[in-house]
Amino acid sequence: MINLRKIAVAAVAAIGLAGALPVSAQTPGPVRIGSTLALTGPLSATALVHKLAGEIYIEDLNKRGGLLGRKVEWIVRDDQSRPDLARTLYEQLVTSEKVDLLMGPYATGAILSAIGVAQRYNKMLISHTMGIPSLAKYDMHFPAWSLGPDPAQTVPTTVFEGLAQTNKPPKTVAVVTSKFPSIHFLSLGAREIIKKRGLTEVLFLEWEFGNRDFGPIAARVKDAKPDLVWVGDIGLEGNMLLEAMKKIDYEPPMHIHLYPAPGPLANAPEGKNALSLTIFEEHAPYTNDPVAAQFVKTFGERAKQAGLPYTAVETQAAASFTAWQILEASIVATNSFDDRKMADWLKANRVKTIHGTLRFDRGNNFGDDLMRMKQVQDGRWVTVWPKEWAPPGATIRTQ
Repeated sequence: MINLRKIAVAAVAAIGLAGALPVSAQTPGPVRIGSTLALTGPLSATALVHKLAGEIYIEDLNKRGGLLGRKVEWIVRDDQSRPDLARTLYEQLVTSEKVDLLMGPYATGAILSAIGVAQRYNKMLISHTMGIPSLAKYDMHFPAWSLGPDPAQTVPTTVFEGLAQTNKPPKTVAVVTSKFPSIHFLSLGAREIIKKRGLTEVLFLEWEFGNRDFGPIAARVKDAKPDLVWVGDIGLEGNMLLEAMKKIDYEPPMHIHLYPAPGPLANAPEGKNALSLTIFEEHAPYTNDPVAAQFVKTFGERAKQAGLPYTAVETQAAASFTAWQILEASIVATNSFDDRKMADWLKANRVKTIHGTLRFDRGNNFGDDLMRMKQVQDGRWVTVWPKEWAPPGATIRTQ
């Protein structure tokens, strides 16, 4: 006959023994990091790049022993490209799923929602693509997107300084832009820089985020006959605009796109010589960093397996990788998962990343503006300005 009393006593003794063991002898559970990404909806073409970059980082991190000896589990929810849903999902991650740490979502609207939740629960939040520094007022938010504290001035200045070095610098500019917050913000800044540099704005048009009818905008641009089209786009909007232009037999002389889906624009015939912004491209001097070189190799292999339209590491993948580097650095340096300790360390120190050394001691924890300009050349994105970041022989191509 089974002696239930003896079994109960033995069970209690076993529990007591486990509790008496030193922490080092116990098996800790995984560190759970929660975030959302726009896996569906208008932003999904780019968010899938961020998902792959994060998966690669977490896999490598766990091979190296995880964080402070604990394996890492990344919990990702689909916010469907909707900031309101991102807010709800981050609330659930903190309150219901009780994640240990947070990682930001893709795109400024969702990031602002996540910041609000992080602030409510005193959690640190690192974001990879926050585009409006003035709105990121929470003191425990840290950007991997190195725009500097005043990108509405500094980013367009970099662009037009580069274009001024070409053999056909633009004199007239058409500004067409989405009303998506960070895109609109930079486009309005560009309008000011256009004036300051003595250029002529021949057209200004806006569209609502989610718009799919670009025919009327294409016609207006064609009629304006600009030397340069400044396209304030995100995701596939730039592709749709260029396709609409093609239907009316119009090809813009020069065109710059703010945050396009990297693969679709590089692969489209009408994307030839398209310009954009970057923090990293798959060539030297970026790849002189051995960590960057290994990421480039792994991402290329995995992106091909996943069927992504562009298998090279560029600014979106690099921004995600950088965000994870920032998080790991703060944990290792403080030997802690305490949000406040990690945040205080980041404010006082610099972090070496694959696209440069970042600091977080200027406006709203932003540091230097490390944005550069890139161009689609022979089906690949390459940095073209400033010159020290371009591969040998690469210059800005004009039509």
